[in-house]
Order: sequence, then structure tokens, then C-alpha cells
Amino acid sequence: MPPALTPGTTLRPEAFGRLELAVRRRLEGRLHGDYQGLLPGHGSEPGEARRYRPGDDVRRIDWAVTARTDHPHVRDTIADHELTTIGVIDLSGSLHFGTGRRQKRDVAVEVLGAFGFVTAHGANRFGALALHPAGEEWYAPAAGRHHVHSTLQRIARLPRATARSTGDATPVDLSRGLRRAGRLARRRGLVIVVSDFLGRAAEKDSTPPWAKSIRALTERHEVIAVDVVDPRELNLPDVGFITLADPESGRRRVVDTRDRSVRIRYAQAARQQRERIAAEIRRAGASHLSVRTDTDWLADVIRYVERRRRAPLPRSPR
Repeated sequence: MPPALTPGTTLRPEAFGRLELAVRRRLEGRLHGDYQGLLPGHGSEPGEARRYRPGDDVRRIDWAVTARTDHPHVRDTIADHELTTIGVIDLSGSLHFGTGRRQKRDVAVEVLGAFGFVTAHGANRFGALALHPAGEEWYAPAAGRHHVHSTLQRIARLPRATARSTGDATPVDLSRGLRRAGRLARRRGLVIVVSDFLGRAAEKDSTPPWAKSIRALTERHEVIAVDVVDPRELNLPDVGFITLADPESGRRRVVDTRDRSVRIRYAQAARQQRERIAAEIRRAGASHLSVRTDTDWLADVIRYVERRRRAPLPRSPR
């Protein structure tokens, strides 16, 4: 039996207009250039040779120049003038949760939109792969801010699954979605992965499947993994007996939150879970950004963009 479907997020089309204005207002005067607004990229055309500096990629050492000068030199490359950004957004059941006015799904869609508007300049292209319980939706890359708006509106309207008590909700396979994104993103570019990385990601002492898929993506693309968190996932309130339900499997459990030891163990387990997720993302060679539903997540994105302009993304080990 298929999962019960309900409408998507509460986001309205005008929300993305306000988001674009907020992104432009906060970034105005801070970033310059079109394709260099977020990721200049290493490019593929050879450029000038210069002396090696600690931290340079040893694969770019120019051995001919090094032999002539007796000093190690690296060959810079000319940055690509067109950037293709592919967003992979996880709309699984665990994203349909929020203890305030915002659900994690709403924040996830807007975070993806923020990166889309940051890179929507000149001939840069933006596309997305949405993973949801009813299937996968691919939105081919195209240039222009209007395409970003259209893509976000279509993603926001995608249905969500409601897990029944029998646990027949269809889980989203993030690893499979990332592998498909790798096949669809033929040109080297930027891949934004927006998820909470829960489910199998949280299993202790094992490498989650999505981590291997992210590592494969970093072989060709720059990858930013955005982790969406709600504060109630980190701490339990003291409110007596409550029923906790897994939104993806439908499993339920009654918990007595009056027990201080239960709240402490829960907070410790939640902290360790997020630490494992962050460690797996970094180990896979991607850059990690964590945003919360109860804070100014756009400020976090803007700070990340500014830091990214000053330092390169981590490269995956070869």
C-alpha cells in the first residue's frame, strides 16, 4: 500500500521573492563578479606556473618547471566562467518536523534557494534533484533567476508522505539520489546536498551509504552538505509522558520525560549523532554547513559564502 500523501510545504511563491531580496541585500557589496560570487573553481585550462605554497594540491605540480628552477612549482588553472549548481534536496519524512513556526522541510527548500540565488548570475546554471517519498523529480539546469524561482516553487509543491502507525511509509534513499545526481551532473560544478542525514546515517560504528556517495561526487564536483536541525531533536523537554513517532517508519514509543536521566541520555545521544554526521561529511571530502530552524539560518549561509571566498573547499583524498 502506498504512503498517504499530503500537500508539501507551507511556502508560498512570494516567499522566494523575499528570499532573493534578502540574499541580495545581505551580499550587496561583499561579493564581486558573476561566476566568482561563490565558487571560482579550479577550471580545466592551464594557466601560469608559480612557486609551490604549503596547502597547494600536489597533483598540480609542474615537474618541467620544477626541474628547470630547482624549486617546486605548481600550474594554476583558469577558472571556469560558467558555474553549474546542482541541488540535491532530501524531502523525506524526518524533514516534516518543526517545533516552531518552521518545519525543517521549509528551511531546506529555502536554503537550497539561497544558494541558487547566490550563484544565479550571468550564464551560471541551476538545477535540482528532489528526493521525496513518492519518487524523485529532476529539474534540468538552466540559467536565470526566474528558473531558480520556478524550480523552488515546483519543489515546494511536491507532496509529502504521512507515516501510518503500520509503518508503511516509503523511505527516501539519499545514497541512491546522490548517485543519480552524479550521473546527471555531467559538467564539473557545485553540488549542494540539503538533508538532515538521519536514518541509516545515524548508525554507530558504520559508514552510512550516503557518505560513500558524497565521496564519489567529490571526485568531480565541489560538494557542500547542509545539515538541517531542529532544536527539539537535540533536547527533550520535561513535559511528562509523550509519544514519539518515527515519521519514516511509523514506529512509536512512549517516553517519560520527567526522568532526568532519560533527558540526559537523549541529549548525549543526539549530540553524538550530529558529531558523527559532521565527521562523515568531512571524511567524505565535502564542506559541512549546519543550519537550525530556530535561528537566522540565512546569516549562517552568508557567513559560509564569505568564508568560502577566502578559503577553498576541502578536497577529497585521492
